[in-house]
Amino acid sequence: MFPGAARPDPGIAAVDELVRLIRQRSHRHGPNDTIPAGYTYLGQFVDHDITFDPTSKLDTDNDPLALVNFRTPRFDLDSVYGSGPADQPYLYEWTSRADRGVKLLVGGDDAVEDLPRNAQGLALVGDARNDENLIISQLHLLFIRFHNAVVERMGTQEGLEGEELFDRARRIVRWHYQWIVTHDFLRRIVGERQAGEVLRDGTATVPAPASVELRHFTGSEVPYIPVEFSGAAYRFGHSMVRSHYRVRRDRPVASIFPEPGTAPGDGDLSGFRPLPAALSVEWDLFFWTHRTDLTNSSLRINNRITEQLFSVPDRGVLPRLNLRRGRALGLPSGQAVAEALGARELTATELQLDADDPAGVNQTLLHAAPLWYYILCEAGTREFGEGGKHLGPVGGRVVAEVLVGLLQSDPESYLAHDASWRPTLPAAAEGDFTMIDLVNFVNPAQPGGAPRAVGGDALA
Repeated sequence: MFPGAARPDPGIAAVDELVRLIRQRSHRHGPNDTIPAGYTYLGQFVDHDITFDPTSKLDTDNDPLALVNFRTPRFDLDSVYGSGPADQPYLYEWTSRADRGVKLLVGGDDAVEDLPRNAQGLALVGDARNDENLIISQLHLLFIRFHNAVVERMGTQEGLEGEELFDRARRIVRWHYQWIVTHDFLRRIVGERQAGEVLRDGTATVPAPASVELRHFTGSEVPYIPVEFSGAAYRFGHSMVRSHYRVRRDRPVASIFPEPGTAPGDGDLSGFRPLPAALSVEWDLFFWTHRTDLTNSSLRINNRITEQLFSVPDRGVLPRLNLRRGRALGLPSGQAVAEALGARELTATELQLDADDPAGVNQTLLHAAPLWYYILCEAGTREFGEGGKHLGPVGGRVVAEVLVGLLQSDPESYLAHDASWRPTLPAAAEGDFTMIDLVNFVNPAQPGGAPRAVGGDALA
């Protein structure tokens, strides 16, 4: 994305010092009252929809131009739909003769719905990463149910069936999902101003055909994911992860991982297992219209990471992994990208360097800070990120341009088909569609069949 930017190696001593600083400050991490916790995991879901790199290695240099993305870089929900009912029939419902292969398969039992699973309890989904924790697996299930609800609506209202019904329903689902990514999610993550600079489409009351302004993500005939995005900027979500979440009103909070030395149970959200009924998510606690004592907010976007992410099962210290990946990819420094964007570079105070400089790396970091760390520090400033409410001009511009640019380059997207398109499904605001609207449309029932409250109101 910035081929001419300087790519100095800060060195392993600088990496070790940054890991120490991040961990030292983790206990001072505060809530972000403007971004509900559900968007932390929606960001993960979006990432799994557009990126998958199983080939780059952390212990060797990697040529960014030689990396292969094994996921289609489009917002097409291929993690949900796979390659379609003909190629991956095990993802679909086949019991109805009239509409075989039209609905996506739902698993579970009478106590709780779940992803479909094999005999060993592993999810049958288009991307196994969407089973790695119980929040992301239930978010995947929510999109399965979203597709099925659209199928039922169209089958009833338009009398469609078979392949035509599937194709039309999938397009509606994809377009509303794309709208959520570029309007609901993106505007929260990068801020209204930066999102509006990249994608302009009028206002809710005065809509206009969408126009896109990309200054640095120029795209190509073959859509791609820039390494500055996948290796640094889009990893902002790690700072938003909480150690515990309230999943249900009638249950205590659950930790993201089991206690060391214990097996997964009802008190943690570890994945790759059938969903316990006690951990069936009440989505209004994760996507909310206003905050209460029970709703889950994300944590602020800054250079603090919750302690649990320093001992991720089977992975280790996540901040160290991120910084090592940046070195292996030869990413440009944060200062170099700031210069390319015409943004003011962060000061030593804003980078929150240790004034005593015990590792002797302050001068290096002041001119060659790893891009991931730089973006988190930038978001944490009052000037650029309102104290961690959203990304700043470096991180925000990279994320906004890539997400909008990928949508623009997809010939099947709503933006390519009809720049004046607006969401058509029922929503709180006509012509808009948010995650709250999606939850209300799907209307997931709680165990026992009771309607789930969203935004304080029971669903009809």
